[in-house]
Formats: sequence, C-alpha cells, structure tokens
Amino acid sequence: MLISPSALVGLTWRKSSRSGGGGAQCVEVANLPVGAAVRDSKSPDSGHLVLAPAAFDQLRGWVKQR
Repeated sequence: MLISPSALVGLTWRKSSRSGGGGAQCVEVANLPVGAAVRDSKSPDSGHLVLAPAAFDQLRGWVKQR
C-alpha cells in the first residue's frame, strides 16, 4: 500500500498492550484512514510498515496466538 510520507507526520503512536518494561521488544501502532502503521519503538525513525486493514487484522491475530 502506498501512502504519502506526509501522512505519517503527527500520528498518535501507541505501544502494544503486550509490551513489558525492562527493555522488552516493543512495537508501536498508529491508526491511518486506510489501515495502520507499525514501527519499532526502540528505533522509531528507522521506518514504518503500513498495512491495509485486513493485513493488520491478520498480523494482530497471529501475534495474539503467540
């Protein structure tokens, strides 16, 4: 899915509810009008993964099974 980089400016990012303290591996998610953006909380400037709603739902379901 292609979106403009400017669409990612000013997003409200939230950390996964499964994130723990103490240096745990964490991801952050931001809602988009056309899906969701996902990034590494430890390296937020290294890039984003933008997913369509169905793809994000599949990813979330896979993570919940782990």
